[in-house]
Amino acid sequence: MYTPPAFRDDDIDFLRASIRAAPLANFVTATAEGLFASPLPLLLDESEGEHGVIYGHLAKANPQCRVPPLCDGMAIFMGPDAYVTPAWYAAKQETGKVVPTWNYVAVHAYGPVEFFEDTGRLLDAVHRLTDHHEGGRVSPWAVSDAPPDFVQAQLRGIVGLRMPITRIEGKRKMSQNRSAADRAGVAAGLAASERASDREVASLIP
Repeated sequence: MYTPPAFRDDDIDFLRASIRAAPLANFVTATAEGLFASPLPLLLDESEGEHGVIYGHLAKANPQCRVPPLCDGMAIFMGPDAYVTPAWYAAKQETGKVVPTWNYVAVHAYGPVEFFEDTGRLLDAVHRLTDHHEGGRVSPWAVSDAPPDFVQAQLRGIVGLRMPITRIEGKRKMSQNRSAADRAGVAAGLAASERASDREVASLIP
């Protein structure tokens, strides 16, 4: 990921929080047959390894889990993002030398990829993923709510994914390269937006 120094973020707590907050990631592998990418809900287990371990699962019919990766896999987690209009910059009135841009948070995690089909490990991963995404609901659904034979049949149709994180990159592009007046204008403009992601970006502008 291209990350100019002004936008680089090495705050591991922020990066982990960004991963936890991303409901859907893109999982990418490079293989002898070319690149594969799948949108997947992924779970970060922070108790394993130096940077944590990512768990998920793919459909068994997905060719990505049948072609061995040639190198580390990559999981792409996107945080809040917002279009930034030049109209919000103080510099627009001063010089007119302004262009549109985009503010966003992105985290790229890399590591060796393991695909597994062991039923016990699959069931554990499915339980943890479900509990993670159902946790905030008033009446959360649990895997145990479904008939056991149905659950076992569903497990036969998926392949588990485990990726220990060996390298992690964070980018928090929040107008840090603009003047204080320009940043204030962007923050005010985004804070007034009806789009929730815009307002979240506004709160992250320094």
